[in-house]
Amino acid sequence: MADPKGFMTTPREEWPRRPVEQRVRDWDEVYVPGALLPIVTRQADRCMDCGVPFCHDACPLGNLIPEWNDLVSREDWRAASDRLHATNNFPEFTGRLCPAPCEAGCVLAINQPAVTIKNVEVAIADRAWTDGFAPPRPPDRLSERTVAVIGSGPTGLAAAQQLTRAGHTVAVYERDDRLGGLMRYGIPEFKMEKRHLERRLDQMRAEGTKFRTSTTVGRDIGAAGLRARYDAVVIATGATAWRELDVPGRELTGIHQAMEYLPLANRVCEGDLAASPLSAAGKHVVIVGGGDTGADCLGTAVREGAASVTQLDIYAQPEADRDDDAEPWPTYPKIYRLSAAHEEARDLGTAPAAHADARLFAASTLRFEGDGNGGGDGNGDGEREGEGGGHVRSLHLVEVDARRRPLDSTGRSLPADLVLLALGFSGPDRSDGLIDQLGLATSPRGTVSRDADFATSTRGVFVAGDAARGQSLIVWAIAEGRAVAAAVDRYLTGSSQLPAPIGPHDRPMTV
Repeated sequence: MADPKGFMTTPREEWPRRPVEQRVRDWDEVYVPGALLPIVTRQADRCMDCGVPFCHDACPLGNLIPEWNDLVSREDWRAASDRLHATNNFPEFTGRLCPAPCEAGCVLAINQPAVTIKNVEVAIADRAWTDGFAPPRPPDRLSERTVAVIGSGPTGLAAAQQLTRAGHTVAVYERDDRLGGLMRYGIPEFKMEKRHLERRLDQMRAEGTKFRTSTTVGRDIGAAGLRARYDAVVIATGATAWRELDVPGRELTGIHQAMEYLPLANRVCEGDLAASPLSAAGKHVVIVGGGDTGADCLGTAVREGAASVTQLDIYAQPEADRDDDAEPWPTYPKIYRLSAAHEEARDLGTAPAAHADARLFAASTLRFEGDGNGGGDGNGDGEREGEGGGHVRSLHLVEVDARRRPLDSTGRSLPADLVLLALGFSGPDRSDGLIDQLGLATSPRGTVSRDADFATSTRGVFVAGDAARGQSLIVWAIAEGRAVAAAVDRYLTGSSQLPAPIGPHDRPMTV
């Protein structure tokens, strides 16, 4: 504990964002470059080095947070990098994308603003790359065992890196043309520039991991044949089966899933397209869904020059502070948070009909109406909505109570030229045939079933990440990848020294 009084003398200070008017004109990360290091050592001083650090338990990776906070406070960046990478393969990803349940579990957060754990983490990760503290770590010898990893999201990459470093020969199969899964085409550039992903992929290639892109297992190559070629297979395909909205008018053109919209914007940033075919430029945009994916759509639509953007959240607006009775410390509370995208929408006034940050809370979609070409007559009576096509022109909604029951006399209409559905995911997509070809058992939720060793019903086939857990956070995805790697290593060799931070049935702390 470098400064025993730091938590009393130093206020919380976060990485400042660039001015809204500046950052919405580009796709660069929203934070001020170089502005983190001058403040992060003081923020690390606020860590109390608790006797029982609940931040450990709140983080599924078990990150050694007080240890690297102390090292940062002393400006020992090499040692801090070693301690951080001891539990996390990709801290530059989590430091940018994770909502930081560790901060909710910070003991200081009982009655003060938490330590800026996430900011310290990303500062260490970036400094490690700048100063050369993250070199490739190829194995000393090879085991002569082979593993196929299907999916190159955070779970697949973490599993692949751990198994490669353990000496196994690993090939990662990815259906897209580039690696990274949702980090590549689902996460906008302004949240994480893809150079961070490319740098880590180069490290993995230097360590010996092989990558096969544009290859859908089950369609381009048979899943059973792949299993026969490798000693073990890890399924880390994620939960990509999106949830639908079954309301009248859904068949109208101009209504798209978020994961149809976001990848195109990312491809523009990659240089594949001059402009997105689904660009929000000049359109009235309504986003259905109040989660992080909806916020990503919001920030993207703002940058594309939408005429207006409104985000619908079926839940009531949360309070600004934790409800100690319903969600006591150290659980992760549902409180009002202002993401960078919501800050942009607020300052730019993108949704005059909505709340200040473009969100309409406690709002449920009733129906869509079109432009009169078969998609409804647009007069609000709903008599002809959904007949025969046409383009969406409005969304009709109603306010709901805590049990999602409509409230009388609260119906209203929003102009909508582009509607984006950001309702989450129900499980892995089965259309590629992977699950059926391997004969894998599934749960009632549609996820792939597994036992206590991450093993599926087919010998030698393991599953990890959202494909088995269901939609979750990036920090859980990486923890799953590390844990399944230990299970596979044990299956192949009889024992393993690889860390397993979580079990397949572990869940976040709740009341």
